[in-house]
Amino acid sequence: MKANNDDKKIISKNSKAYHDYFIDSKIECGIELAGTEVKSIREGKVNMKDSYAQIKNGELYIYSLHISPYEKGNIFNKDPLRTRKLLAHKKEILKMSLKVKKDGMTIIPLKIYFNDANKVKLEIALAKGKHTVDKRASLKEKDMKRDILKNHMDR
Repeated sequence: MKANNDDKKIISKNSKAYHDYFIDSKIECGIELAGTEVKSIREGKVNMKDSYAQIKNGELYIYSLHISPYEKGNIFNKDPLRTRKLLAHKKEILKMSLKVKKDGMTIIPLKIYFNDANKVKLEIALAKGKHTVDKRASLKEKDMKRDILKNHMDR
C-alpha cells in the first residue's frame, strides 16, 4: 500500500485502463462490501482487470471485481467475483447513464483506495475504447517522453 499526498492509501490501480481507453471524466464512489472483503482489501488482494460497471434500475453495480477470500474468514467469505453495488449520488448516476446511452461510453474502475476516514472508495471513469492504432500512438508518445526525459537527465 502506498500513501498519497491526499491521505489516500491506494490499494490497487487499473493501469491497463489508460492503455485501452480514452478517459473522459472520473467519479469517486463508495462500494458495498462485507467485513471479510474489507479485510482482504486491506491486505491488497484485489484484482481490477476486466472489471466494469453498469447502471441497472437507476443504480450502479460493478462486475468482475475480484476480491480474494479472506484467509481467516471461513464461512463469512463471499464469492470473489460477486456483483457489488456502488454508492454514488443520483445526479451523477443520471449523468453517466445519459453519456453511456448517447455516446456509447463504458464505465470502468481506475483505482481502489482507503480515504482519510478509512472508508473503501472506488474511482470510476467514463471511458471510450481505443482502437489498435490509438494504442500504438499512445505507446509511441510514451516512449518519446521517456527518451526526452532520459536525454535530459544525462546532461
